[in-house]
Amino acid sequence: MSGARHWAVVPAAGVGSRMRADRPKQYLPLLGRQVIEHSLQAFLDHPRIAGVVVALAADDGWWPTLPVSRHPKIVIAPGGDERCHSVLNALHALAGHAADDDWVLVHDAARPCLARSDLDRMLETLEGDAVGGILAAPVADTIKREDGTGRIAATVERQGLWRAFTPQMFRYRLLDDALARALADGFLVTDEASAMEHAGFSPRLIEGRADNIKITRPEDLAFAAFVLEGRAPA
Repeated sequence: MSGARHWAVVPAAGVGSRMRADRPKQYLPLLGRQVIEHSLQAFLDHPRIAGVVVALAADDGWWPTLPVSRHPKIVIAPGGDERCHSVLNALHALAGHAADDDWVLVHDAARPCLARSDLDRMLETLEGDAVGGILAAPVADTIKREDGTGRIAATVERQGLWRAFTPQMFRYRLLDDALARALADGFLVTDEASAMEHAGFSPRLIEGRADNIKITRPEDLAFAAFVLEGRAPA
């Protein structure tokens, strides 16, 4: 397993309706580039990433306009109806290239603030792991459960609760099998760790930076710009 390679998968077929924008959120402008370009750069710049598979909607007219679309490390796969379908299609695109024990790092197209230090820590921490794990952060806020009418039903104990981020990093064959099994069982997973849990595995939690945010609402763009500008060399 020590010779395992690392591949990145970026599902980018979503529309991001909560952004109320004229384009999918991964193509919104951010510091002179588009969100997905920042999200991909962390992997394209990393010497241990062998290749990147981007899963795109069939009618995506934005991607071909980007300079990064012609990067030699990038391969395109068809997007699916849901994230899990897109990821599974991307894994199939790696067939014949990735070995069963190779690592796959699945990352959100709209998560542009992944720090190199978090990526390095993840690769180092999981190097000898049999299953894999995810970047995450302990929940710091008080959590409320709603009753369905807009009122509080209960306060949830936050001890032991974590916010799941990406990348989520798993062995190629285990992840492919877990996603296929989840779909066959009618279990629509919202992240790769859920599929691995459904298959009986316990992914590892790796604490990452809380500013590894996903662009979901309009105000997230301003915060992402603040984070990225703060990391830029003087």
